This record gives sequence, C-alpha cells and structure tokens, in this order.
Amino acid sequence: MHRVTHYRHAAEGIEAISLNSDRAFPRHTHDEFGVGVIASGTQRSWSGRGFVNAQAGDAIMVNPGELHDGAPVGTLSDRAWRMLYLSPTLVNSIAAQEGIDYVELAHPAVHDVRLTVAVDRLFARVVHGAAPLARDEALVMLVTSLLARHTHRLLSHAGPAPEIDMARERLDAAPAAPVTLAELAALSGVSRFQLLRGFAREIGTTPHAYQIQLRTRLARALIARGSPIVDAAAEAGFADQSHLTRAFTRQFGISPGRYALTLRAASGEA
Repeated sequence: MHRVTHYRHAAEGIEAISLNSDRAFPRHTHDEFGVGVIASGTQRSWSGRGFVNAQAGDAIMVNPGELHDGAPVGTLSDRAWRMLYLSPTLVNSIAAQEGIDYVELAHPAVHDVRLTVAVDRLFARVVHGAAPLARDEALVMLVTSLLARHTHRLLSHAGPAPEIDMARERLDAAPAAPVTLAELAALSGVSRFQLLRGFAREIGTTPHAYQIQLRTRLARALIARGSPIVDAAAEAGFADQSHLTRAFTRQFGISPGRYALTLRAASGEA
C-alpha cells in the first residue's frame, strides 16, 4: 500500500507531507532540512551516520543534501509518518539570531516528546492554514528545540576526498548535462574504477544515481515555478516524462502530476 494522505506547499520555505506506505525509498537527498514524526509502524533508514530504526512516536531528521533511505520494518510492512521540510534560509535565519553560524542536525532518529509535540504543532498550523503569527511562532519553537538538543555546531568530518568532491561538484553544477564516468574520472585524476568505488564509499551512492537525484530535484523546482511536466523533464535531463515520473515518485513518494496539483491548490488556482 502506498498512499499520500496529505501534501501541501504552504508558506514560503515550509512544506508538509503525510504518507502511509509500504515502499522502500532508495537513497536520495533533499534541498531542505527535514524533521518529522513516525505515526505508526517502524522504519529502518541509512544515512552517513549509519543505520537506525524509528518507531511510532519517534522524531526523524535529515540535513540538506544528506543521503538517506527508508524502508518499513516488521510483518505489517508499512508505516505512516508526517514530515516538515524547512528551507535552509529559514532555519539559518533563526539560528543566526541565537548566535549560531552553522546548523547540522545530529540525530537521524530520536525519542523526544517535546520535539514531536513541536513538529505536530507546526504541521497542523501549516496544513490547516493558521494565521501567520501562529505559524511563525510554531516554526521558531520547533527550530529552537532542534538547536537546543539536536544539532552539531561544527562539521563532524572533513568531507569527501578532493577527487570525489571534484566529480560531485561537476554533477552539482550541471545535473541535466550528459557526462560519462570516464569524463568524471579524467576530471578527478583517477581511474573509472577508483572514482566509482570512492564515490560510492564517500557519498553513499553511485555517480549515476546521484545525478538522477539532482535531476529529480531540479525538475521539482521547475514544476514549482510553473513549468509543464514534460518541459521540466526535458530541461532536467530526463529522456521523457515517464522517466521523470518514475524517479520523482521513488524519491518524493508522489507523482509530479499530483505535486503540481497540490501547488496549484495551495495557491488558490484549483
């Protein structure tokens, strides 16, 4: 079973999504900070910080650009969860007022009742269209809760090796542009095998899978700006709309068509 029970693009920089799904999501990234609550069932997920299980009542978190996946655990083979995606600009602006220059969420999953209450409060105010003051208060309370107990103030590691960074920066700079493994390897000064092995070890996925994630996120941004899905697919580097639809649904749990509809509904166009 896979059901998107609610999806809404609300205030600038905040999105809310609620799903009930038995799907295993492949390794992917988001542009935003993600924080949510497992409503039922159990989920096992991987990130650069290892494997964790999250069960009903637990909060789950992910940083912008952090590779992660998610799969149901147990005989029921599904789980339900609510997620908030907060733009880095929003989070960092609140952190800056607290004298914090850098924000990195530290815990992929945690049992923290105060945090789950804060998530649910903001989620409800986004979904039900609360007054801006009420929504903003809930946002600040959630972010300050994260800053107080669930962030690193400094980078936890030095990052990928320079040759891997070069390949990733090339993919980041032009995700829609075609490129071969040989070209990435030549740019990085290593063999194709060394690049493939090092990229998978340090980034957590292959260069091609990483490129597909970037293209999917680019298409999502284009659709959000009003591009027709077929045009967004072509501009993002997909062979056709069906290829985008498969990648989009796997990564975000919702088809690009439905995503476009929810954006129009949120803006009052439908």
